[in-house]
Amino acid sequence: MPVMVEDIMKLLCSISEERKMKAAVKHSGKGALVTGAVAFVGGLVGGPPGLAVGGAVGGLLGAWMTSGQFKPIPQILMELPPAEQRRLFNEATAIVRHLEWTDAVQLTALVMGSSALQQQLLAMLVNYVTKELQAEVQYDD
Repeated sequence: MPVMVEDIMKLLCSISEERKMKAAVKHSGKGALVTGAVAFVGGLVGGPPGLAVGGAVGGLLGAWMTSGQFKPIPQILMELPPAEQRRLFNEATAIVRHLEWTDAVQLTALVMGSSALQQQLLAMLVNYVTKELQAEVQYDD
């Protein structure tokens, strides 16, 4: 990962860590698999009525399994593939382009000194997480 991309990713991690941001990434594939498996078993055991009951129970079980699985946003950011990190880098660079920095520590200090820059970067990050990752953002206060 190029140094500038790494600097921006560290900055975004610092900002989201300071705000204690977490995101629940929807695991719809896992929920669908559970729903289908329980419906299938219900159909085998009870025929058409079992299929209906199995689908309903499986749907509830799948929804319960996938709800509330929050991960810290810094962890999510560092696990992003390089192409997605580059995309975030491009969006963040548009916000901090007027700043001059030599490393992530200096960049973070410059941004933390400006609430306007923090708000712009947070808005960009929340927009990315909710739209691109289809996740729900939560703040621990």
